[in-house]
Amino acid sequence: MKINKIIRYLILADLAFWTGWGLVTPVFSIFVVQNIIGGSAFVVGIATAIYWITKSFLQYPAGLFLDHHKGDRDDYLFLLLGFLTASVIPLGYVLSKFPWQIYVLDFFYGAGMAISIAGWRAIFTRNIDKGKEATEWSLDDSVLGFGTGVSGFITGLLVFKFGFNSSFIFSAILGLLSVVFLLCLKKDIIGNYHGGVYMDIKDIFKKKRKR
Repeated sequence: MKINKIIRYLILADLAFWTGWGLVTPVFSIFVVQNIIGGSAFVVGIATAIYWITKSFLQYPAGLFLDHHKGDRDDYLFLLLGFLTASVIPLGYVLSKFPWQIYVLDFFYGAGMAISIAGWRAIFTRNIDKGKEATEWSLDDSVLGFGTGVSGFITGLLVFKFGFNSSFIFSAILGLLSVVFLLCLKKDIIGNYHGGVYMDIKDIFKKKRKR
């Protein structure tokens, strides 16, 4: 089955990113309880709430902003920045000792996911191959599920053999790999700066010069 380059690399980025987070999610609660000073199920609950509330609160405004600015480059930058932010969060877990640090990290994780999902879905929707909408959405979901499933199995082995840090470090590596896949699309993203946030910034500078 032929898939255009943008869709192909979006799926690859999704695969790498969510496989990476699949190395974190299954053991996150255990990590907090065992490795964070004062860690408990309550701390895990607060961290989870911070992530979901932040993501939910910011995702809709991010979508409105992207729809307001024409072209895919704003969507692309949101996606890139969001994936990059979320990818380094597991490294923050490695360095964390107290609950407040976990809370801050999960806030930025939620913010990163809010803007990245808004950008990813906008680009995917605009560039999906005509007549293959169900197929390509299903392919992404299937690949994502497969990667998450495999990483869930690997997580247990990594933590058992080498500890939590190994799982978190590999998660960050896979997350950064997803950013590399996205960078491969830099020259292929459809649209131009006119009508986007870049044009707005240029207009501001032009007005200042006129004054």
